Amino acid sequence: MAPGTPLTVNAISGYSGGGKGLMKVYEEEDHEPWGSYGFSLAHKHTPEMAKYTGLGKKPIFQPAVGDFDQGMVVSVPLHYASLKEGTKGMDIHAALAEYYKGGGFIEVMPAGEAEVKGAGLLERDAFLRPDTLKDTNKMQLFVFYNDEEEQAVLCARLDNLGKGASGAAVQNMNIALGLEEGAGL
Repeated sequence: MAPGTPLTVNAISGYSGGGKGLMKVYEEEDHEPWGSYGFSLAHKHTPEMAKYTGLGKKPIFQPAVGDFDQGMVVSVPLHYASLKEGTKGMDIHAALAEYYKGGGFIEVMPAGEAEVKGAGLLERDAFLRPDTLKDTNKMQLFVFYNDEEEQAVLCARLDNLGKGASGAAVQNMNIALGLEEGAGL
């Protein structure tokens, strides 16, 4: 993608990511089953999204929290017009698979809805469940696509606590100290 490409990032996470206050709401009080937030369009994570994607442009970030304690699905919808000419869904999948080949904690899942469904990775053959990787340091990457419509949705499924900032800190410390990358995770 070219620098400056406009993106939208949709994410739903478990309530534990909101800290003690939100955990109290979801564990002790009457509450909504799902809630979207961040309507100021100035979420604290958008600067790092712009920086680490190399796009240099902050995406529109649409975060939400659900009535489950841990887990997360982050989705990025793409129109093929924003990609290198001729790029198709399987090209995106192949690029991710090559990049993450041998990555112990990140797994690129089968490409497309039919393959994901066939592998039993969708709840009731329809839903990408966000809490599947609870209590792990794993991340699963999915590429759903429709070449006829020239659209794709990239999804990452992870545990917002296990693969979150604390898990990353432990993993990076292990690397820096020459320890086994997954020690203590």
